[in-house]
Amino acid sequence: MFYSYRNSVVFNPILTIYLFSFFLIFNVDNFYSQEKFKIVIDAGHGGKDPGKPTEFGFTEKEIVLKIALNLGGLLEKDDSNEVIYTRKNDVFLKLRERAAIANNADADLFISIHCNSFHDTKVNGSETFVLGMHANERNFNIAKQENEVIFLEEDFEIEYDNFNPNSPENLIGLTLMQEDYLDQSILLANSIQNNFKNNLNLKNRGVKQSGFWVLHNTYMPSVLIEAGFISNPKEGAYLNTNKAQKDIAKNIYDAIVEYKEAYISDNIISNLEYANSNITYKVQIAASKRKIELKSYNFKGLRDISRLKSGRLYKYYYSTSSSMDFINNKLKLAKSKGFKNAFIVGFENGIQISLD
Repeated sequence: MFYSYRNSVVFNPILTIYLFSFFLIFNVDNFYSQEKFKIVIDAGHGGKDPGKPTEFGFTEKEIVLKIALNLGGLLEKDDSNEVIYTRKNDVFLKLRERAAIANNADADLFISIHCNSFHDTKVNGSETFVLGMHANERNFNIAKQENEVIFLEEDFEIEYDNFNPNSPENLIGLTLMQEDYLDQSILLANSIQNNFKNNLNLKNRGVKQSGFWVLHNTYMPSVLIEAGFISNPKEGAYLNTNKAQKDIAKNIYDAIVEYKEAYISDNIISNLEYANSNITYKVQIAASKRKIELKSYNFKGLRDISRLKSGRLYKYYYSTSSSMDFINNKLKLAKSKGFKNAFIVGFENGIQISLD
């Protein structure tokens, strides 16, 4: 379709205007219908890990599972979404397994749902975390609590390569894999917090950064939601109701819809640029005799990977754009990820051309 559209620019300007209008009216709504928007919903804790303790009889693992299932039910009503759950019942999952589920699905979003707890039972409100280290002891302590589930896992010293949940230095190291998606994660987190405050009258404790292991190694925008404090008797009782669990899910859902619209708009603009150019550029990052699955975890977290067979080799490319400035930035990113020999290649009408 793109080739026909590009060729029409040369031969028939009137037809070009018609096709461009058709593209905007029809394809903006349907361009991404062929590929599902994948959302991984992670209900925290489960099985032998009940979650944060409370003297009031509220169980975190049960509350967050109900919120997760309600959220998934709303998202599944839209055929353009694909919902993947880390758990749909009361089972224990390793933190590493949760991230692996998201990566294996090559998901577009990772949403981890939790409840908060504090020794002062008057503390209340919701907060949403993205991966990072901020000079704040409270944020570190929350991350430490969530990460301590590692000690419930067999062979955790081998699985996590001697990672210590109690060490600030170890948590700082977790931030590096998520830096590329930080802005998108913050965008979603802000929307969630604003919805909680404006629609549910939950105290907004803000969007924060901290070193949660469950967000480590997820190669997509990711947030961890602390929906409220089960250590607060009033807020805990609220979180334990069916109404609250449905309302919280609905407001997370609305934030995802808003994020998704922004995500698709950005990609439509990128593809319109692509459609208007005869020459496009890619970053070649590797060549191999092996046919490697185009999953981000196989390419050090890089997404938008394509593959072409040339002779006996498979060539692997990162990103596509008609803008040399844009693709130069992608080249820098690829090299920063470890693809030191990456370089830019050009294509005209699907055929590789010399850039000399």
